[in-house]
Order: sequence, then C-alpha cells, then structure tokens
Amino acid sequence: MIKTAARSVLRQAVDFALPPRCAGCGSIVPDEHGFCLDCWRGLNFLGDPCCVRCGLPFDYSGEEGAECGRCLAEPPPFDRMRAAVAYGDLARRVALKLKYGGRPGVAVTLARFMARHVGGEEKGALLVPVPLHRWRIWRRGYNQSALIASALAKRTGLDSDPDLIRRVKRTPILRGLGRRERALAVRGAFAVREEKKAAIAGRTIVLVDDVFTSGATAGACARTLKRAGAARVEVLCWARVVLEESG
Repeated sequence: MIKTAARSVLRQAVDFALPPRCAGCGSIVPDEHGFCLDCWRGLNFLGDPCCVRCGLPFDYSGEEGAECGRCLAEPPPFDRMRAAVAYGDLARRVALKLKYGGRPGVAVTLARFMARHVGGEEKGALLVPVPLHRWRIWRRGYNQSALIASALAKRTGLDSDPDLIRRVKRTPILRGLGRRERALAVRGAFAVREEKKAAIAGRTIVLVDDVFTSGATAGACARTLKRAGAARVEVLCWARVVLEESG
C-alpha cells in the first residue's frame, strides 16, 4: 500500500515536470504515448473492411475473406499483412522521429496502436523485426523495427527474437525505385541463422516493420522465413502506403 502510494506521488511529480507529449506535434496530452485531438484526426486508422491477405482497405464490406485484385493476380509471399494507419504526412513524420530523430520512445507509441491487429489466432507466434545491415545499425545506433517488436512483446505477451533474421547483403535505399527494381534490390539480402531454424519450424512468425510500401522487403523476409521452416508469416507495421505512387 505504501509503495503504491509512493509510486503514485512520484508519477504525479514526473508528469508535472515532464508532462506527456503528443507523438505527432509535441503538445501536452493527458496520457503517455498518445496523440492530441488534431493529430488524431490527421491519422487514417486502418481496419475492416479490407483485403484478407494484404490489408488494403475496401470502400465497402463484401464477401468475408475477400482478397484485392493484386493479391488474386499475384499472391504475396506472406499470409497476412496489417498496418495501424495509412501512410501520410503525419504518419511519416512520427515514423521519422523514431527512425532518424533519436526518439526510441516513439516505438512504444507505435506498438500501442499496432497491437490491436494482433488477435487470438497469433497465440504462440514469434515477433521478428525486419533486420538492418550492421553498417546502418552502427550509424543509427539501433534498429527501429526491433524497438517496435520489443514494445509489442511487452504489450501482447508474445515472444520476440531480434536476431532471428540477419541482413547478409547491403541494399540501396529503395525510395524512388519501382516495384520490380525494389524486388531485385532485396533478393538474397536476408538469411535465417542456422541455430534458429529449429525454433521456427512449423511456427507462425509476425514480421514487424515501421513502414510498408511496395512489400519488397517484407516479401523477401517472408520467403526466407518460409524456406527456413515457418508455417505462416504475417506482417505488422505502423503505416502502409495505400496508393503507391512509385508504381
């Protein structure tokens, strides 16, 4: 009882000195890891109705289990993909704070909104972040996807393994490349560590990333995981491009 009261007093003192800030604009908000009303309105949260495979939003509800035209014509190598929000100016700004702004705490904010897409069917699944090449980790100091996966593990109770996949080939910046060029750039870029293969055999893997654009990176990782024995690969990210501009 005394410890609880002491923690409450300490929390109030910290909140007074360092009040919670909106992850989008930095204004003071009531709760940690949230958004102010204006920023909340500026986010396009994704959910049903959507393609059962890639999560592309539909304009109206249709047949249960429906897939979009692209997934029907060219099924992706992953089994399911979901994102918290559609990629836009605000979603991009928040992701960049984590990726390049030296704000690792933003990972907890992103995980808070991504966790609603982790359902009961993922029980026993393993959270695996998309890896960075070691040179990029050395420059940046951390892998933003690994931070998100760790925060998701704490929120959902799922296990997380940041070292299961490694990036064995340094790849160019994919921004500005078309879908085919992106796919070629990441071909052969990932590998599952030999000592980890037994742990994923027959298991569901939830691949965690910050932004989903063309799906080239997620697809390359999914193929690698399935070749290593994973039964199912799902992709979970903060934001996804809904209308791909790069073609």
